[in-house]
Amino acid sequence: MPVTRPRPVVILFLALFTSQAGFLVLTPILSDLANDLHVSTATAGGLRIASGLTGGAVALAVSVVGRRLGLRDLIAAGLMLVILGSAISALAPGFAVLAAGQLVFGAGQATVVSGAVAAAARWSTPDTRARVLGSALLGQPASWIAGTPLIGLLSGISWRLAFCVPLGAGAIALAALLTRAADAPSGERAGIRTLLTRDRLIAGWAAGELLAYGAWGGTLTFAGALLIESYGASPGLVGVLLAAAAAAYFPGNLLARRRLTESPRRLLARHGAALAIAVAVFGTVRPGLWFSVSLFALTVLLVAGRTLAGSAAGLDAAPRDAVVVMSIRAAATQLGIVAGGAVGGIALAAGGYGLLGVMLSVLFAAGVLPHLSAMRARPGRDSFEVAPATGGAAR
Repeated sequence: MPVTRPRPVVILFLALFTSQAGFLVLTPILSDLANDLHVSTATAGGLRIASGLTGGAVALAVSVVGRRLGLRDLIAAGLMLVILGSAISALAPGFAVLAAGQLVFGAGQATVVSGAVAAAARWSTPDTRARVLGSALLGQPASWIAGTPLIGLLSGISWRLAFCVPLGAGAIALAALLTRAADAPSGERAGIRTLLTRDRLIAGWAAGELLAYGAWGGTLTFAGALLIESYGASPGLVGVLLAAAAAAYFPGNLLARRRLTESPRRLLARHGAALAIAVAVFGTVRPGLWFSVSLFALTVLLVAGRTLAGSAAGLDAAPRDAVVVMSIRAAATQLGIVAGGAVGGIALAAGGYGLLGVMLSVLFAAGVLPHLSAMRARPGRDSFEVAPATGGAAR
């Protein structure tokens, strides 16, 4: 019987599921690994910062490597790094080796995200592009909802077993990916500096992504602590509630997908403004646990639409340089999350959760400004149309 090959959207979903699982794995095991490896929790927390900085740097390098590799091979390289980094982390005899494993993982995560989002545009037709991109991006919240409980279950046995989740997901994604024929190199000529300096539209989009991911990174970093410290909720209950709130990503993605072909930048502006209001209220108004959890779910819903629109706007701005543009976005994601955590920590120490909410609101609002400027400079319809590159036909 002939072997049925997974569809491109399934492959990309699995790849993005894997990248998010690796990001989540440290959250429930930080204290245990710190005690076992004889370092402070604060020192262990630096693993995520180091991984994020490495991922940001590697994402910028992907724009160069991506010109020489086809998208299948680029994503495969990223998945192999994720698998290797997870294996090193699980078997690490000491903290230094664990840190090295997380650096390898950060490099792999950035490569997977850059390649997978670009592939969503290349491995689809104009009629299916919005659907493929939207469905592929659902891999990240699916990992949050399905992966987090599994990570928690395995970490109850040993924190080392938690790394089996990204390792196993990466192996499945890689096996599915390798059923696909290799792509020809994209042939993209523009580098990151060229794109950012020659086109103010792309530079503004990149700045907006950096600011928005800084705001979202700060929100994710401190949301659990806000619920615990404001309402005295247990960490276990908060983990369940946050996972349930993450389910709002799915309707948010589907609702945004229907409007995506009209104007990605208009969608970005609307969602960014709404997010600025939502996180300000999240930090400053806390009448009860269910109110804050519901508001966080609304924030997740809005972020889902903003994530989809942000990817589409970047691809629309430079349709023939998809890998380069998505490497810029991956770098903005990684560096923004690190910066957002730092800004949020400073705001929290200086003025509590109220100031935290205000500062994150300012970041979201600032991220809207480049898109408003672009809409004035380019009035009318900026539909999501991405020209296929050589060797990138859907199959």
